[in-house]
Amino acid sequence: MSFGIDPATKDLFGPMEYADNSTISNPCVLCKGSKNLCGKDKCSLMVKYYAQSRTKRLIDSTELSGSSPPGVFIGRYGYPKVDVGPLVPPDFGDTDYMDTPEGWVGKPIEEICDFRYRLVRGKFRVGVKDFQNAGRMMDLTRDLALSVNSVDVEANFNKKPAGKIVLDDEIQPFGPSARLTNFDITNPKYDHKVEKAYYDTDLRAVEAVTGLYRNGVLISKIQKAFSVGAFGVERNRKLVPTRWSITAVDDTIGKEMLKTTKTFPLIDEWRIYDWDQLDNRWCVMLMPTSWRYELIEAWYPNTAWNPMGKQIEIISSHELFNGRKDYAEIGGCYYAARMAVNELLQKERRQAGAVIFREAHPGYIMPVGVWNVRENVRRALLQPPSKFPSLNDALMHVGKRMDIPVRRWISTSGVLKDYLRQRRIDDYS
Repeated sequence: MSFGIDPATKDLFGPMEYADNSTISNPCVLCKGSKNLCGKDKCSLMVKYYAQSRTKRLIDSTELSGSSPPGVFIGRYGYPKVDVGPLVPPDFGDTDYMDTPEGWVGKPIEEICDFRYRLVRGKFRVGVKDFQNAGRMMDLTRDLALSVNSVDVEANFNKKPAGKIVLDDEIQPFGPSARLTNFDITNPKYDHKVEKAYYDTDLRAVEAVTGLYRNGVLISKIQKAFSVGAFGVERNRKLVPTRWSITAVDDTIGKEMLKTTKTFPLIDEWRIYDWDQLDNRWCVMLMPTSWRYELIEAWYPNTAWNPMGKQIEIISSHELFNGRKDYAEIGGCYYAARMAVNELLQKERRQAGAVIFREAHPGYIMPVGVWNVRENVRRALLQPPSKFPSLNDALMHVGKRMDIPVRRWISTSGVLKDYLRQRRIDDYS
């Protein structure tokens, strides 16, 4: 991956001509993580490099023993035949924190990267519809996904695990990988709630997911079990790539809550919940209206998804009362945040519209997964809200909190423009 050069230094540093007629247009080649040519406070490549280096010396073998959090990963490339397998660190003991994003809010990005890159991914190939007869390694992978405790694993690979840096905002980072020749696990203890849903082969997947959520099972645990085909009517069960299972569970739970959220009485004030984390700035605005929802993300230059940009890039996705039929342009984060908002409305037994403003500043040096949106919106909604008598007052607060002018937020927003279509946008400049 290459990073953009800060506008103030772009003319000076790229491209550069050399005597052999080669051209260097990538600031990373010149910088080597030391000169901050991309404008970041920290180099994401170096953070990942050091995290991988600390793990590499511990896995310099075709054999690996350690305690899986428990964690599993189902790939998506080559679908319907995909790579499947356990996530195993070179550590023993309680490693649950390595694969439980509900506990990651407040941790620095270097720490998250460090323990995620310790998780070595073993992999073998399985057809998503043929997994129930795929053999012992698939059965053990499923056992890991259903476990409630860290599970000791002994893995044998066909070569030493190796890795490459992957940027993906849909899934959590993970470390090196290699194809498994065999692996074994010791003493898994099943979550009895998840196990019950697994053995109920007449229970629909939607009912399994929502029932487990209502019974207090962590979303990350439900997602893992969902990915290994643990839920649903038996003939319909199949593996679901981790990337898809995360969003499927968020979407399923959110839609189920919306069935009752839309019947509750409206809140009676405008609210703003503020939160900052990992150089992401959040304003969650609840509106005294019927259900409507939008997530607006502003990516500054030199952030993960705007590395080469010279200006702020803003993207949004929204729905009105009747929802949306197509997949949100903004991706899985949309469904994660929608689920988090509905948790609060369900708790209060109130209905509201919601617009979430997110500014991702250059300190957000790498994507760490959809959990970052879900858990930080959850955390924002735990804060005491600022309350206002009107939209104008609420937007004035947003204008003070955010660097981007209110008028630009409105011009990007489908929900706010719909609400304000009888008003002039200039009124909110």
